[in-house]
Amino acid sequence: MKRTRNILLAGMYAAVTVSLAAVALFETGVLTPGQLECGTNAEFLAESVMEILTICTIPLALRLFKFKKVSAALASGRERALLRWGGLRMAMLCVPMTANTLLYYLFGLNVAFGYMGMICLLCLVFIYPSTARCTAETNDKE
Repeated sequence: MKRTRNILLAGMYAAVTVSLAAVALFETGVLTPGQLECGTNAEFLAESVMEILTICTIPLALRLFKFKKVSAALASGRERALLRWGGLRMAMLCVPMTANTLLYYLFGLNVAFGYMGMICLLCLVFIYPSTARCTAETNDKE
């Protein structure tokens, strides 16, 4: 269980570190914000896709372990299933968070991307893979 927890934590911390590194690089002036600002159609399309993706993945990621198939896999497969489904759940929040952070700066500080990135970051608190949570999620609930 400890190995699985550490892998999930490493994935989460890696995504947060990449996002913070992007923030640091853009805020210190090493990279220039607004490099994709010229095309309004591209910005609208990127914003629409990321809004839909973020709005759909957050509830799905938070409720993923309540689905019967996933719950049954966690009860029978234990660590292997937790690694698979927990990694998927982590990716469902971390990938949009990192993408929104990068798009925030690439489209010239578009606040919609910034807010969506922060919301994904806040949602990571609810799926933080603590030892107690990992143990509780792999126990049979019936």
